[in-house]
Amino acid sequence: MTFKNKVAVITGSSRGLGKHITLAFARKGASVVVNYLKRQDLAKRVVDLINSSGGVAVSYRTDVRNAKEVNVMIEKIIEKFGKIDILVNNAGVHEDARVVNMAEDTWKDVLSVNLTGVFNCTKAVIPVMMKQNYGRIINISSVVGGQIGIIGAANYATSKAGVIGFTRCVAKEVAKHGITANIVAPGYVNIGMGKRLPSEFKKKILSQIPIDRFAEPREVVEAVLFLASDSASYITGQVINIDGGFSA
Repeated sequence: MTFKNKVAVITGSSRGLGKHITLAFARKGASVVVNYLKRQDLAKRVVDLINSSGGVAVSYRTDVRNAKEVNVMIEKIIEKFGKIDILVNNAGVHEDARVVNMAEDTWKDVLSVNLTGVFNCTKAVIPVMMKQNYGRIINISSVVGGQIGIIGAANYATSKAGVIGFTRCVAKEVAKHGITANIVAPGYVNIGMGKRLPSEFKKKILSQIPIDRFAEPREVVEAVLFLASDSASYITGQVINIDGGFSA
């Protein structure tokens, strides 16, 4: 797969899975946009790494919860690159609590980033992609949250399930304009929170995963790259679970 002459926007990409996705697109030749909210230092590190290696990267601080900020970011990207070929909605948060104890703000905070953020960014790029008659939208959901459910994460699970329903609607709305919209749903990944899980809890989870290990970040990244490639031009509205058989 090559993404030479393509422009890819990845939200929440200063660290974690978003960073891995961004670096992968850059290695494959895409010009990449690093979106971040708080950690400018980390975003700069990603941009510098790509540019020093001969790639093209820029960063924009944008709160995906704010439609006006998102629209400004998209306008700046168009001014610089003239187009947007790929959008990966990766930005996400979690604030865990059982429903009986969950504050209303905790509910709203997670949905505003994980679901409204996806809506804002997708809505902003659709007119650009329709004008081009080309586009790839890949939204990051979750097997654990969006499909199976997990104690203490009703807000997160609801937001990630909502991403699936939203993406399937978008896929049907934009299909005639050369745009695809798909979902990558990881299970447990050996990064970030996946690495910090208590050992006893991790053993319990591993006993339910037929492949008997967590996913490596590159295995999730490869699915994103595939859905963004021309090889996936006839795939839209689909969910690809990267979970080692956990949801089977």
